[in-house]
Amino acid sequence: MPNYTFTVNGKTVTVDAPADLPMLWALRDKLGVRGPKYGCGINVCKACTSHLDGEAFNPCVTPVSDCSGKDVTTIEGLADGEDLHPVQEAWLEQDVAQCGYCQPGQIMAAVALLKKTKNPTDAEIDAIQNVCRCGTYFRIREAIKSAAAKM
Repeated sequence: MPNYTFTVNGKTVTVDAPADLPMLWALRDKLGVRGPKYGCGINVCKACTSHLDGEAFNPCVTPVSDCSGKDVTTIEGLADGEDLHPVQEAWLEQDVAQCGYCQPGQIMAAVALLKKTKNPTDAEIDAIQNVCRCGTYFRIREAIKSAAAKM
């Protein structure tokens, strides 16, 4: 099998994997990175949302070969040491999580949105397609607005 080298949360890693192995499985099974969650495997629920070269992507449908030489950031790499990212802080302040399963992907999608739009409208926030089966969308919206105000 070929080797693929990329950066995960600031650390250069190499994995031995088939070219078509979904990046999610390289992260979870080969590297032990557990933040991105498996939900559907077909780019619908977006529980695995992470960042590839600073842009939101879904590793459940992205082959590891497409990530070679690139920077991958998962929820584990979002904080700066003990200092949480403003979106993570807002999630805690707004008590967003219920079951918590989708929250890493939700947070990563929110961070990507706030990189592009400093003061997003309700419609822009609602356009995030990450699924929350607990239905905490109102608190997610409030947390994103709170984080935007602090950033």
